[in-house]
Amino acid sequence: MKRLTKAIFPAAGLGTRFLPATKASPKEMLPIVDKPMIQYGVEEAVASGIEEIIIVTGRWKRAIEDHFDIAFELEENLKAKGESSLLKEIKRIANMVTLCYIRQKEALGLGHAILCAKQLIMDEPFAVILGDDIIDSKVPAIKQMSEIYKKYNSPILAIQRVKKEEVHRYGVIKAISVGDGVYKVLDLVEKPKTKEAPSDLAIIGRYILTPEIFEILERTTPGKNREIQLTDGLKKMLKKKPIYAYEIKGKRYDAGDKLGFLKATVELALKNPELGKDFKNYLKTLHLEDW
Repeated sequence: MKRLTKAIFPAAGLGTRFLPATKASPKEMLPIVDKPMIQYGVEEAVASGIEEIIIVTGRWKRAIEDHFDIAFELEENLKAKGESSLLKEIKRIANMVTLCYIRQKEALGLGHAILCAKQLIMDEPFAVILGDDIIDSKVPAIKQMSEIYKKYNSPILAIQRVKKEEVHRYGVIKAISVGDGVYKVLDLVEKPKTKEAPSDLAIIGRYILTPEIFEILERTTPGKNREIQLTDGLKKMLKKKPIYAYEIKGKRYDAGDKLGFLKATVELALKNPELGKDFKNYLKTLHLEDW
């Protein structure tokens, strides 16, 4: 069984839920406390043992590449000012992992974004990390999933339980429990109506996939909005090999949604060692009933 060393970050979306803020700036670069959204996912990948990250970008996404690149002028400026801690952090960001970039010319769905990286993955297993799903956990989410992958040598989907009235926002699985938080997937339904959902186990933005998915996605017919849905590809894969799901241990924030973004900002700010205490004291001064 080959080691898991690569991860794909689909980052070519238009960010329409955050307009007008994302008209000229990538959604992935919106800051949560003191880091852009995508950096949380990259750090999770690195902490999980990922050695190469492939970011699938689109037009107007150059800021992502610049963020993870060397910034010579900035580094020299910080060095001259004696800002050693900031200088160290800027260098860490540029050197923490090998990054490759590939352009998705049109936003044609998550399945299509993954297909764009086929030639860089070849015949290896790989993780998929959706950067606007931020997971705060003691053990990085992908590392949790990689342990399940080692046991079953099959694709692993990250899941969480959601309220019945929210299932229409997610891909939902029908499954049987096979262990502590581990399920064998029997079927997948993309954004079902509440009454038609097979469970309350929703797929969230972390996957470990095997290279067979590429051939399947190449044969998957585009669906709504001409998009190639990963869920459709996974349904076809189920006929060839088992797929498992794992209920992630940790707090997940849907930072691709405005309210989720605000929740992540507040809660991660409270956990920040430099800002947390002062921010907590500030929140206590607010009389929220007056708002």
